Amino acid sequence: MAFELDPRLAASCLALGRLGDAQLLLKNNAHFLWLILVPEVDATITELHQLPATRYGEVCFHIRQLSDWVSSTFDTHKVNVAAIGNIVRQMHIHIVGRYQGDIAWPGTVWACSEQKPFSDAEISFIQQQFQQQFG
Repeated sequence: MAFELDPRLAASCLALGRLGDAQLLLKNNAHFLWLILVPEVDATITELHQLPATRYGEVCFHIRQLSDWVSSTFDTHKVNVAAIGNIVRQMHIHIVGRYQGDIAWPGTVWACSEQKPFSDAEISFIQQQFQQQFG
């Protein structure tokens, strides 16, 4: 069976690139630098602890790479990482760069209903930064 991205993720995100066997998405809300890492795994695997040990290590390494990239490239005050999946069951990990004073600070990004799509220039800049770091 071929991997298919959950339609809710596809509808709310922009494809940014790949890291190994995972898709990297950018949540299309310019209020936050909100990345979503989607490992391409069987649909029955919905939790990190269900991954085989080697794959778990790869995913965690990518989370670490992305967190460091978000922090250093975008000078964030905090990087939030979460694998919740209460609504979208497909395994995915949120990596969110936060700034003191952002629209949801100090609360959660999930509780913020404000939406602001990225401009083409903002998307291009983020894509360029990603390509420079990860090729």
